[in-house]
Amino acid sequence: MIRNLLLSGGPGHDFAQTTEFLVDLLANAAAPEAAEQSLDQQVPAEPIVTQVVTQPEQFFEQLLLANSGKIAQWDLLTVNALRWQMLPDRYAPQRKQWAYKIQESQVHLMHDFVAQGGGLVALHSAVICFDAHPVWHQLTGATWDWSRSSHPDLAEFKVTVTAEGLDHPVTSAAANFCITDELYKFLDQVSDLAPLLTSSYLGVDHPLLWAHSVGRGRVVTDLLGHSVDSLTNAAHSKILVRAACWAARDPERLVTDLARNNS
Repeated sequence: MIRNLLLSGGPGHDFAQTTEFLVDLLANAAAPEAAEQSLDQQVPAEPIVTQVVTQPEQFFEQLLLANSGKIAQWDLLTVNALRWQMLPDRYAPQRKQWAYKIQESQVHLMHDFVAQGGGLVALHSAVICFDAHPVWHQLTGATWDWSRSSHPDLAEFKVTVTAEGLDHPVTSAAANFCITDELYKFLDQVSDLAPLLTSSYLGVDHPLLWAHSVGRGRVVTDLLGHSVDSLTNAAHSKILVRAACWAARDPERLVTDLARNNS
């Protein structure tokens, strides 16, 4: 069993709905009938069981309890949330409910979890979370820059699998596809970010999904996922399952699946 701890919640998105879909997607991907799906789908060898928390304090408390040996270890962390300090005046009415300032000990707890072999999936607005703390920035590979990051209105756009994406287990089985979502652009990226998926906007290619290792652990950052419409996109759903499996190190199924697709 793969144990997934998921942080959900925040303004401007239907996190309850997207989180419910994610939990079901990951849980049902390992159902017996999944084995009969076409070979271009990533099917986990073990069920992915998710515990959802809606407050960052609960999220870090669960991680700390596991780290201290008081509960079973987590295999995967997922952030499908929008929690930051909300300092601009326009967010003042929402601060009481949603503002959150991450503590140094908490962000290092996440980093240590990954560096010691854990997995992390950062979905959509996760790159806005935690006020682009330098440690979070390095973990996710890119964070929101309030001076230049933006997105156009929700619309359909084409997603392209890059050359790196064709060689990576998360996206090797994917083909180019169209999706309706928010296209995040002009984030503050680490210098060596290698996108697996991109989309072009006004002639500029913007990274949408990438994966990298941190110590012995793995991180997948997926900028898609504003709504359930995005998550139910067939191509995106398959990639999400593969991303969770890769980050959580489900090697048996990944190796088998990759070999089949390369044969």
